[in-house]
Amino acid sequence: MGAPGTLRRNLHSLWLLSARDLRVRYATSWLGYLWSVLDPLVMSGIYWFVFTQVFHRSTGAEPYIVFLISALLPWVWFNTSISDFTKAFSKDAKLVRSTAIPRSIWIGRIILSKGIEFLCSLPVLVIFAVTAGAELTWGVLWFPLAIIVQIVLLTGLGLIVAPLCIMFRDLERTTRLILRALFYGTPIIYAVTDLPDGFHFLGLINPLAGIFTMYRASFFPEQWDTAAVATSAVVSVAVLLLGIWVFRRLERQVLKEL
Repeated sequence: MGAPGTLRRNLHSLWLLSARDLRVRYATSWLGYLWSVLDPLVMSGIYWFVFTQVFHRSTGAEPYIVFLISALLPWVWFNTSISDFTKAFSKDAKLVRSTAIPRSIWIGRIILSKGIEFLCSLPVLVIFAVTAGAELTWGVLWFPLAIIVQIVLLTGLGLIVAPLCIMFRDLERTTRLILRALFYGTPIIYAVTDLPDGFHFLGLINPLAGIFTMYRASFFPEQWDTAAVATSAVVSVAVLLLGIWVFRRLERQVLKEL
């Protein structure tokens, strides 16, 4: 595993903590892996029914179910990660205080475990794409980059949210409210190109807009928005740098509060 403090040792610790999260999550669950896809699947079914069977929508692209799932799966990764960031340190307070590994690993293990769940849910997207007749395009090359940019964004947000939630306990509930509003402010049930005049700035200030555009490019290259994608990359890197600065400033205070 390497000597304490080495990169190899830290990566091993990251993997052990992430694997533990997955084992604990599914140890007493009958459905196991299915829980990784059940939530986005149910949400996709509801929105598909509402916007195709009840109302005549003018947003998105066909097949709409693939359009939905291609954004809902990464949204679940983002949403569950942010939610877990709020208790990343308080949940394992004794380990955080007593172990010598970098405290940022408690952020990384959430991103990794939720990321593994995201990857395990991708077969559902493939199945619906095949059954609905969606064509895979050159845009699939953007898929790995979308994952990388999302990891960068989540890391930065985790380094900000996790310590702040220890310093200010009310932020845990506030974060949940923000996530609910962010869902409708993010191009999930609609596309970036569907934003009306005067609201296009939402596709620029929200880094998830460009990230989801890259995911969707696999099946919907016509939905591509270069400005949104470029802004997502820049904002994600900026959030990461800000997160590193915030975490370094608050780490000692967090340890005192635990």
